[in-house]
Amino acid sequence: MRVLLIGANGYLGRFVADRLLADPAVQLTALGRGDDADVRFDLATGSPGALTRFLDAVHPGVVINCAGATRGGARDLTRHNTVAVATVCEALRRSGCGARLVQIGCGAEYGPSQPGSSTAEDAVPRPGGPYGVSKLAATELVLGSGLDAVVLRVFSPAGPGTPAGSPLGRLAEAMRRAMQSGDGELKLGGLGAQRDFIDVRDVARAVHAASLSAAQGVINIGSGRAVRLRDAASVLARVAGFGGALHELDSPGGPVRPTLGHPRSDPDHVAPAAHPYPDGCGSWQQADVRTARDRLGWRPRINLEESLADIWMEAACRI
Repeated sequence: MRVLLIGANGYLGRFVADRLLADPAVQLTALGRGDDADVRFDLATGSPGALTRFLDAVHPGVVINCAGATRGGARDLTRHNTVAVATVCEALRRSGCGARLVQIGCGAEYGPSQPGSSTAEDAVPRPGGPYGVSKLAATELVLGSGLDAVVLRVFSPAGPGTPAGSPLGRLAEAMRRAMQSGDGELKLGGLGAQRDFIDVRDVARAVHAASLSAAQGVINIGSGRAVRLRDAASVLARVAGFGGALHELDSPGGPVRPTLGHPRSDPDHVAPAAHPYPDGCGSWQQADVRTARDRLGWRPRINLEESLADIWMEAACRI
């Protein structure tokens, strides 16, 4: 099976590439903006016609799109997350390759949900920020394209390679700084949110399974369990061997700070909150993952403690 992977150098794409390369039945071609891609192509600026010509030449059976942006203004997010997907869909419609499309969506498309609830695929999406809006628009383009396509809505990926700007990445960096400077306490903000963390290697397994399946529509990919960030901080402290005290700066009834603070004793060094939940997902997100189990035969295998241990291993290398 020939697979075209778009965004192979991104956070998710690297692990998807590793998973596909481990399958002897897969012939992988990577398309992206970097010099190490098999083919250089920028979805945000490239034309559908140019991509169609490449599809007709390579003739993949599956196209996996892991490309996109998670940060930036609404214009940039739309260009990289929505316009880029429109280019992929149009190129596939024009091409004679008949490839199946596996599009990587995100849990932010749903927006805030009721605490204690699990969000299923039939929930009405109400994204609370420009990132979720841009990804939802991409999902709607895929679902309305008439292609053989599936959208995997990935909730909060974690594990090795976690970006430094993500909540868990900031948490690990704050703890690293505290241990490096010998601080006996760590003051953090933004720990009140509860998120459904899923290891990036489990995400890669789900993408692989989706590429081999006939499933269409939207499928949630998550652990099925919401975890409070303050609990993740406690686990990370245990994994890291941090024996100091963890202090939460969020005041009762006050806003949750989106940025985890530096390991300083002065709370003025913590960035103020422009928005209590910058991902637009509110205080709670938890995926209903029964569809992934039933239609893909997929279940998460890696627990959060193992994911946090791998995040800490990378952070500790910088001490």
